[in-house]
Amino acid sequence: MCSYWLKSHAGDSLHLSDLRIVLLGNRYAGKSSSGNTILGGEEFDLRRTSQCVKSQKKVAGGQVTVVDTPGWWNNVSVEKTTELVKQEIMLSVSLCLPGPHTLLLVIRVDESFTEEHRRVIEEHLDLLSDSVWSHTIVLFTCGDCLGDTTIEQHIESEGKALQWLVDKCGNRYHVLNNKKSGDRTQVTELMEKIEEIVSGNRGGHYQINREILEKTEERRKTEERVKQRLMKVQEQRESRRSLMGDYLHLSDMRIVLLGYRYAGKSSSGNTILGREEFDLWTASQCVKRQREVAGRQVTVVNTPGWWKNYSVEQTTELVKQELKFSVSLCLPGPHTLLLVIDVSESFTEKHRRGIEEHLDLLSELVWGHTIVLFTRGDCLGDTPIELHIESEGKALQWLVEKCGNRYHVLNNKNRGDRTQVTELLEKIEEMVAGNRGGHYEINREILEKIEERRKTEERVKQRLMKVQEQRESL
Repeated sequence: MCSYWLKSHAGDSLHLSDLRIVLLGNRYAGKSSSGNTILGGEEFDLRRTSQCVKSQKKVAGGQVTVVDTPGWWNNVSVEKTTELVKQEIMLSVSLCLPGPHTLLLVIRVDESFTEEHRRVIEEHLDLLSDSVWSHTIVLFTCGDCLGDTTIEQHIESEGKALQWLVDKCGNRYHVLNNKKSGDRTQVTELMEKIEEIVSGNRGGHYQINREILEKTEERRKTEERVKQRLMKVQEQRESRRSLMGDYLHLSDMRIVLLGYRYAGKSSSGNTILGREEFDLWTASQCVKRQREVAGRQVTVVNTPGWWKNYSVEQTTELVKQELKFSVSLCLPGPHTLLLVIDVSESFTEKHRRGIEEHLDLLSELVWGHTIVLFTRGDCLGDTPIELHIESEGKALQWLVEKCGNRYHVLNNKNRGDRTQVTELLEKIEEMVAGNRGGHYEINREILEKIEERRKTEERVKQRLMKVQEQRESL
């Protein structure tokens, strides 16, 4: 058993009455499982979390505090990581004051480790300043996958990227087999290595700098704004409900899905309709499907997406035509347009401007009928969407407010949860009530585009006939 008595370089004994650990790493690396193995119980939920979780327990005769953190995507730069996750990484060290003795950087041993992964790790750990590296140990998970191979053989065979990382952490590393959490020798050995790193740091812990303290204060203000947003949204919903006497239930509901590519439009359409109606491959034309959902005849029109970083000028004419054409597929017009946004990705001013430009193809009136639909709700865990909105910054806040503070979260991985769909349909009915029962009105410009589209399709047929005739004559 380790004793928590450390020998300093001066030969004096230093007693730690408690040991403080922060777990860092990409998603699916095994942070929560490692926390459970270290503490010897089911302390952390294995489902993804977007907020830090702290747990304490007696381990090997000492009090151990472990802070689990939300992970980043292992191939996504820190610039593209959401502000909420970046804030949580910085705030993690403040949950074990006066600071953690070590940060365990969790990496799966059964996956390749590339230069891109190395760079992403470096960027994310640098959020905690360069001093973080002298307190970091690389914790390799999935140790059962090594078999008879030593971890040193794995490090050397994996290449320069992993070797650089291990060197950057002062050649401090450890292997855990979380499938054998009952094997306490692996935890004891880890504790001994942590004692060594604290001794090497002359008994010191990671020092929380001014920037992190400022982030802590900023987070407090953010949480206050979350409360204000929730109150405002509740007031607006109650106001719309008061108008629902004549529009309490729509027997026929018409929906158009809009958004950039890979935001989750097709998956959301499938979740709403409760079955595989839309192909998940990127479509270049609108697709319309209908089905009875929760006692309503629901029509959903899926649209081709634009590239997230593109302005409307860079989007092809075909996609722009389809966006305008989409509203004509559910005449006399859609009750709502669901603007689909992936909650697991950062949202910048450039993304906001691209959305504004593309939706303005449907005229300024479109905003009065639009609801922001956040996908990848599983990435939020227990975190309220309002905290994500407030943390992400002004660009996303502007967009939500432009849509009248109407938003909803879908977890398309949990399609069997029909309550999330029922709640969405109720929010649509509330919006329609707020619009006095009205739907999006198709204007003259769009009608002209529809007629232009009809003529284009006629020219397409003529071209096909001409090509066929030419080929047959050869």
